[in-house]
Amino acid sequence: MNWRVTLADVNLGIEEETAVLDVLHSGWLTMGAVTQAFEQEFAAFVGAKHAIAVNNATAALHLACMAVGLGPEDEALIPSLTFVATANAVRYTGAKVVFADIESEDWLCICPHSIEELITEKTKAIVVMHYAGFACDMPAIMRIAKEHGLAVIEDAAHAVGASLEGRALGTWGDVGCYSFFGNKNMTTAEGGMLVTDDDLLAEKIRIMRSHGMTTLTWDRYKGHASTYDVVELGYNYRLDEIRSAIGREQLKKLPAGNARRAQLVSRYREDLARRCPQLKLPFGEGRGGVSSQHIFPILLPEGVEKEIFRELLKQDGIQTSFHYPPVHSFEIYRNPSQDFANTLWMTENVANREVTLPLYPTMSDEQQQLVIESVYKALTT
Repeated sequence: MNWRVTLADVNLGIEEETAVLDVLHSGWLTMGAVTQAFEQEFAAFVGAKHAIAVNNATAALHLACMAVGLGPEDEALIPSLTFVATANAVRYTGAKVVFADIESEDWLCICPHSIEELITEKTKAIVVMHYAGFACDMPAIMRIAKEHGLAVIEDAAHAVGASLEGRALGTWGDVGCYSFFGNKNMTTAEGGMLVTDDDLLAEKIRIMRSHGMTTLTWDRYKGHASTYDVVELGYNYRLDEIRSAIGREQLKKLPAGNARRAQLVSRYREDLARRCPQLKLPFGEGRGGVSSQHIFPILLPEGVEKEIFRELLKQDGIQTSFHYPPVHSFEIYRNPSQDFANTLWMTENVANREVTLPLYPTMSDEQQQLVIESVYKALTT
């Protein structure tokens, strides 16, 4: 398909090319000094004590779940309106996933009231997801967690560069997890990062990241160690130097990229509210904080067929998507004994109507105008 406007795009240039070539010329490709520098720079950017780079955000979520001690006798509360990796990471530990509803059509993040209603004696953790880069109600969620002695993991895959009350999303809970997948605000093609202020959690995550080993190949290469022990059942979740080099350059571009996203979103809101008042535009209410504006979701009016609407935009060369099919609707997560229509009614309502419009920093004003015109035409034809 020859798209006139794609859903997302990457912003890569000579800086990333040069950084990658420098790594190739160095002769050291696996996790080493470049990755350590990336971790230090990312930790400083978000204001965390520790940052640990991994090969993708799913690995980050898995390590976070393991680090806080989730296991087969435990339950973790998560939103169903998320990418399936959020739920899968919990399942990898043997723990049970319990789905909480979202707040409202205006705020598509996990609902604190729904969390409170679902807590049992088996609940051990809350996993929040900052949908579209907008903050969950972290003050309320942290109060609930403290009251019940629960760990909090932040799925901040959408939220790099976002903040609430001056504090970076991903740094509110025990562990935060970021994604650097190809469609994210900054990318390493594949890659992820965990952040935490807890020294013990950080050490446990670092050990589990690389086979449970007490020293790394880089340490031995530099002469800092000559052997190693294996003290945990670890994994091979390391990030290589090539992707870390890309990540360092992408991190420099992130503030300007997020600012451009905010400009585009402001125009979307103004023009669509004026020309297509029948649309619902989530996250319009003032809740404070700074969003990363990762995606731009809209909610179609009741009765408008989502796939017909998307097909009309496709005919105009406009790529769209939807975020997300609710996790509880997938075969592996269906549970006939649970009345999801009652407990997750807001999630199901939103998922049936949500469409994601194109949004990326290199998107031109002319491209955005094409999208707006196509949306208007699809709703009025």
